[in-house]
Amino acid sequence: MASFDIQGEIHNIDETRTYGQNGFTKRELVVKLTGEDENPSYPNYVALEFVKDKCAVLDNYKKGDEVKVAFNLGGRLWSAPGKPEKCFVSLQAWRIEKLSGGSPEDVPPAWENESQVPPDDDIPF
Repeated sequence: MASFDIQGEIHNIDETRTYGQNGFTKRELVVKLTGEDENPSYPNYVALEFVKDKCAVLDNYKKGDEVKVAFNLGGRLWSAPGKPEKCFVSLQAWRIEKLSGGSPEDVPPAWENESQVPPDDDIPF
């Protein structure tokens, strides 16, 4: 699984949602990309998902915070009888850090470790 990072401003943080009988949790973060390559006339928004115990990390962030988010790019194929095959892409975030709008103590210590290995969680859908 490939790992990437992006920088931008938090546009929206969704509530944590629970799926299925096993209690799988997911929380979506939408980031408006910033940087030299971005055209302000045509902003890019990226939806990333935090899963399981990572959902609570977003409690320390708010709309407007400048952040850097590390994520894994993944995808799955889905097919059903009589229906065309579909490909679903997932941007699963595993680390977030504030670039402005807060002090370093706002970032949970578990997320400060740059050598942390990104999770390889298998999402049940």
